Amino acid sequence: MPQLLHIDASPRGERSHSRRLSGEFVKIWQQFHPQYTISYRDVGRNPLPHVDEAWIAAAYTPAEERTPQHQAAIHLSDRLVDEFLAADIYVIGTPMYNFSIPSALKAYIDQIVRIGRTFAFTPENPTTPYQPLVLDKKMYIVAVRGGSGFGAGGQYAQMNFQTPYLATVFGFIGITDITFVEMENDELGGEGLKEAIANARTQIARLAGGL
Repeated sequence: MPQLLHIDASPRGERSHSRRLSGEFVKIWQQFHPQYTISYRDVGRNPLPHVDEAWIAAAYTPAEERTPQHQAAIHLSDRLVDEFLAADIYVIGTPMYNFSIPSALKAYIDQIVRIGRTFAFTPENPTTPYQPLVLDKKMYIVAVRGGSGFGAGGQYAQMNFQTPYLATVFGFIGITDITFVEMENDELGGEGLKEAIANARTQIARLAGGL
């Protein structure tokens, strides 16, 4: 059966627009695509450890040469990569923090962007030393921002390191079919926020149910 992996990055609960909208996306998706099984990982409220020296040593040691200490250091990352590779569709909900992504989502990404697992490195081929290994996947990202003007052509577009980074890092491992649902005005409230939520929900309904 095809699988969808749903990831939330906000540490907030019911007050989180990214969490609520990504959940709405998955709920609609299930209605129109009942053949999918759903996996869920909440890195916002259950953050993962950051990469450390032991992790790096294990990741860059060939699997057949790893010691028990290496295996212990890389065990969680292996589980996360297995879960990630098993999915066909990804839905990520994330807020913008300080013009980029929450550190919890960055920690998750650092755990799954793995040499030999999600990308290959062949230094003997200097023209294309990096090869993506996560192919034929589709990703939807609900990107929420407190202010406004961070989208393409906006007043603060040059300060948006949220969506360009996510497109770059997931594209690096091979996921180039990425659709963003962007919602702004989270902190501004009023009619602007209501309109932004309505527009995001309309886009979500079309994307999740219209394939």
